[in-house]
Order: sequence, then C-alpha cells, then structure tokens
Amino acid sequence: MMNWSQAFYQTKEQLSPLYDPAEAAAVAHMLLEQISGMSKMERLMQKDGLLDASQEFRLETAVQQLRKATPIQYILGEAWFLERRFVVNPSVLIPRPETEELVLWIVQDFGDKAPAILDIGTGSGCIPISLKKEIPAATVEACDISPGALKTARENAAYLDADVTFKKIDILSPEAASLMGMYDVIVSNPPYIPEREAAGMHANVTGHEPHIALFVKDDDPLLFYRNIAQKAMTRLKDGGCLYFEIHCDFMPQTRDLLQSLGYTHITPRRDMHDNWRMIRAGLQTR
Repeated sequence: MMNWSQAFYQTKEQLSPLYDPAEAAAVAHMLLEQISGMSKMERLMQKDGLLDASQEFRLETAVQQLRKATPIQYILGEAWFLERRFVVNPSVLIPRPETEELVLWIVQDFGDKAPAILDIGTGSGCIPISLKKEIPAATVEACDISPGALKTARENAAYLDADVTFKKIDILSPEAASLMGMYDVIVSNPPYIPEREAAGMHANVTGHEPHIALFVKDDDPLLFYRNIAQKAMTRLKDGGCLYFEIHCDFMPQTRDLLQSLGYTHITPRRDMHDNWRMIRAGLQTR
C-alpha cells in the first residue's frame, strides 16, 4: 500500500504528460485533499500514513479520468467561485475567475441598493447565487434552457442558503420576454465562442463541458447578445443596466450592437489577463 507522500509523487508523475509541473502538482493536491479529508499541511505531517484500499481505488479511478482530460472539477464534483463551493457536473460550465470579476463589478455598482436582478443562462448558478450573497437586499432570478443546469443551480442555492428563483426559459424564443419581470440589472455570460475555435481548445473543455453553453455558429457570433439586449429593452427599469461577459475579439461589435439598440453609457472592461472580457450598458427610457 502507498503512503501519502508516494501517492502525491506518483499522481504528479502520471499527470505530467497532460500538465506542466506546477499544474500537475496542484491537481494532485486537490485530488488527495478530497480523498484523504486532510489539507496539504496535514498530509505533509502524516506523509508516511498509508492509504486504505478504498482510497487507493478512488485515486486510481480519478487519475484514469484525468488522463482522459476530464476536468478535475468534474471528478471532485465541485468548484470554487468567490470563495464559495459550488456543485459542478457535465451539465454546467466550470466557473471561471473572469466571471468573478463580472459579479464584483455588479456588486460595486449596486451593492448599496436593493436591485431586482436577472441572470440569463445561469448554468451552475454561480452568478445569481453570488450576487444574492453579496447583496442580501437584492431580489434575484435566474433562467436557463437546460433542465440539468437548473437542477444543479437549485442544489447550489439550497446548499449556500441563497434565495434565488430559477426558471426554464429559452432566451432565443419569441415569448421569452413575457416570462420575465422588470429588473434593475440583467446579466449574462452567454455562449460566445465561434465553433471554428473549438479545434484549438483544450480537450478538457471541448470533450467534457456542455457545448450548448460554449459555442455559437461562426456566422452569427453575437446571436445571444442581440437577443438578450433586444428583450432587455422592455425588461429593464429606467436607469437599469445590462452586463455581459464577452469574447475579447468581439468587443467592438458588441459595443456597436448595444449602441445601435439605444443603450447608453456603454463601458467595456478588461479582465485580469488584460483581455476585453465584460461590458456594461445603461438604459434610459425617459
């Protein structure tokens, strides 16, 4: 039987064809933390302790999945977003740090108010749940077309004790606007990656994360932005704001689309990697 030190170095070695050394070490620590129930420091202090048969089996099974490019978050069944644990599975995208920045932008703008908020294409629910936790006075709704995503989002809301209302809405359908209320904030991280880019993406994304939440047709990359922005014209209160996560290559086109529809005070923002990643637009109806 292996001890914890041997388990770490063996796992790191097995992952070396797929990850650089630092990432392989990080993934190995994440995996061993869940299997052992011990932190990295605790395992270092008990490095000669032995794994039992069940732990060895779980480790071997997980490494096999990792070598098939299954994301570690799906293997663990969890991901962290703004220091909160979210259940994730192949029905939902894995939350990204860039999306945290989008949420914090809204908190910066509306944190001292009691806004009505709608998140469109909610996935795991990380955006609306985080907004409710950060702005307790907010009334928060979220929608998605995927039953699996809605089930996961509701599970996360219950676990994190966040009062968020979830609805099944196809935002591309003509009747979508009639299923919405009136809001101070509408936010969305919609599908925005052209299908042609899939060939250059890592297999742990294209092979496992839901394509319905990732990709759009090459000939209409602004499909969701156009549909959401048009419907938001009638669903945003006077002075309300629309927030999008965006494809860095399509910032000018997204900005121009919003301007053409009559939005004002349009503000793009770069992310931590200096890529254009989000945009805010206001609506003045009076």
